[in-house]
Amino acid sequence: MSMGLRGKRTLSSKIEINKDEISVQDTKKKRKHLTIKADPDKNSNCSVWEPSNWQQVIDYVRTMRQDLPAPVDDMGCDQAADRNEAPEVIRFHILISLMLSSQTRDEVNYAAMQRLKQHGLTVDKILETSDENLGKLIYPVGFWKRKVEYIKRTTRILKDNYNSDIPNSVKDLCQLPGVGPKMAHLCMSCAWNEVTGIGVDTHVHRISNRLGWVKKTTKTPEDTRKELEAWLPRDLWQEVNHMLVGFGQTICRPIGPHCVTCLCKNICPSFQQNSSPIKKK
Repeated sequence: MSMGLRGKRTLSSKIEINKDEISVQDTKKKRKHLTIKADPDKNSNCSVWEPSNWQQVIDYVRTMRQDLPAPVDDMGCDQAADRNEAPEVIRFHILISLMLSSQTRDEVNYAAMQRLKQHGLTVDKILETSDENLGKLIYPVGFWKRKVEYIKRTTRILKDNYNSDIPNSVKDLCQLPGVGPKMAHLCMSCAWNEVTGIGVDTHVHRISNRLGWVKKTTKTPEDTRKELEAWLPRDLWQEVNHMLVGFGQTICRPIGPHCVTCLCKNICPSFQQNSSPIKKK
């Protein structure tokens, strides 16, 4: 009887061990089944789109910009501020210069900024200035009457909400009257030395479409900004605005672009197309 019991116990133990082994094996099978491995083929299909020859285009544009100075180099928004003033006043100068720059040539904008600085370009001084006098100071910048209103309202907000300084975020800058995404990103870069996005104006918008730097033709500068930020390396975001604006002022002009003398002509989609105005001519 004792032998029989010992045999049964042994058999029972084996059965229990086998159950444990089966349980462990099942667990291993489940874990193996849930393992997710990267598929290199699928990842390659998800690569970010980028235009062809864009690095070469940038090298060419840099070369042309070095040899041919543009108004933006000496009279751009970042050049209009008085660097001898207090930091918050310098930032205010940059913001006002950006607000005046819309639909205005750099030369006209720069001259208006000189008159404003001579008058006294501080938050308190602008609030003391009548709308009529402010209009005389900034005329003939584009839409000067509307900009008088924007500047006065914005200055009041800076006085009441930001201790006479400017906001330090794109979101808050865009809440100011007359300030859009382009101005906000440029202001963050020039005033706060923080790169938050690409400042896309009419020059950058036009040239990006001519060069094929967007997957499909964009209708607004904001659409162009999103397209560029999707593929252009972030370390180029700060440079690209200044570089393309100067390029647009000197060579890739809105009317009568100097395509024949442009180093990019052999790799520029716009020049290669029959619709190119210079090629027709």
